[in-house]
Amino acid sequence: MNKTIRRASVFTLLLVIALLVRATWVQFYDSKALADNKLNRRNAIEQYANPLGNIIVGGEAVTGSARTKGSDLKYKRTYKDGELYSSVTGYSSQVYGATQLEGIYKDVLDGTDNRLKNPLDTVTNKRADPGDVVTTIDPAVQKAAYKSLGDKKGAAVAVDPKTGKILGMVSSPSYDPSDISGSTDSKEWSALLKDKEKPMVNRALRQPLPPGSTFKLVVAAAALEDGLYGSADSKTESPNPYMMPGTTTPLRNENASAPCEDATIRTALQYSCNNVFGKMAVDLGQDKVKAMAEKMGFNTDKLDVPVRASESVYPSDMDKAQTALTGIGQFDVTATPLQMSMVSGAIANGGELVAPHMVSQISDSGGDVLESFDDPESQRVMSEDTASQLQSAMETVVEKGTGTNARISGADVGGKTGTAQHGEKNSKTPYAWFTSYAKGSDGKEVAVAVIVEESDAARSEVSGNGLAAPIAKAMMQAALKR
Repeated sequence: MNKTIRRASVFTLLLVIALLVRATWVQFYDSKALADNKLNRRNAIEQYANPLGNIIVGGEAVTGSARTKGSDLKYKRTYKDGELYSSVTGYSSQVYGATQLEGIYKDVLDGTDNRLKNPLDTVTNKRADPGDVVTTIDPAVQKAAYKSLGDKKGAAVAVDPKTGKILGMVSSPSYDPSDISGSTDSKEWSALLKDKEKPMVNRALRQPLPPGSTFKLVVAAAALEDGLYGSADSKTESPNPYMMPGTTTPLRNENASAPCEDATIRTALQYSCNNVFGKMAVDLGQDKVKAMAEKMGFNTDKLDVPVRASESVYPSDMDKAQTALTGIGQFDVTATPLQMSMVSGAIANGGELVAPHMVSQISDSGGDVLESFDDPESQRVMSEDTASQLQSAMETVVEKGTGTNARISGADVGGKTGTAQHGEKNSKTPYAWFTSYAKGSDGKEVAVAVIVEESDAARSEVSGNGLAAPIAKAMMQAALKR
């Protein structure tokens, strides 16, 4: 009998120990997983129990919070000029989560970031008052881009080359995040997902496309840095048309009468000579072109502004004919508007590339700065001499070349147009690109990149100068007035 009791006692003790171990495991390990589970409604109830902090543009909040009715979620997110700023803010939805700055800084905006807590909050585990996210966006630049893009499908980015601050970022078509911020917006959410124009895709950051002739700036920088040509005014050895190596396919120019045979880099940029840059890429070799592209930001999947941009790609393992096509921004070369603004920005800034960013600081409810981003990293990607020569050549493009629609009275403006093939054998409407910079007499600078994917223009009228340059001009004018 005593033996049976002992065995029962040991078994009972083991059960108690197992229960204690399981309870401890749940308390200290599973509890976090359960708390973080997106299906746990208590998280949403707590997140929206109070007004959220705000995203600030130009000193004013472009977000807010409104009291709800008939819901256990007391507040929902609201947006001022939602379509104008959606590519910056993203959305914060009671059902579908949060994206862009709303998602990245969720803990700051809902008060759960530990840096917001005072000592008493830490002891009591009380949720702190929410903080704010202060952006670098200039409202005038943003509005200029949004208005100029209008009904066109495309995107535009403006960056201060000296500081890396993103002054404007617009993707078109846009959407209003307020439409999907509540708990009964399934119809609106479904409509956005089914929209073939994909309004929730941030084309400025998340849709890399062939950059066309704007990529010739990268090839020109590589050639000057390598010493392939002594200056932007040295004649190149470039037959017109250029027969791509190993093929019977000539690389022709859009303007058959342009003086592209053996043209200098300046002239080749002015007239956008394909033969010159196709051969230049082959003469340099893909590795040297790739090295320059990577210095400027290509081939990295970790470009955070702080929203992560999609990777812009310069390919590898090509034959010479394919390398020639990359020289004019075709084959498998892709770039985002952000990436091409970085190219122009580095040239405008004397060869130094400052890391682009669209958040200046995050602050607590009292306005005290928790973290500042106003001292970004920078790196030299080309010599000052190379940058100076390319600036001069880009200004020739605007003064008397393919980019005349970007001229601004009283400012030094340099640019490069691009028309990239779209679809098999260029069967679809080409992409119209323009990347540029402008410098005012007061020292203000801005670098811009614009892509127009689709517009109501006839195919024969699609060009970087005709469609994209006027948008860039409007943004640069706004930036120089800030």
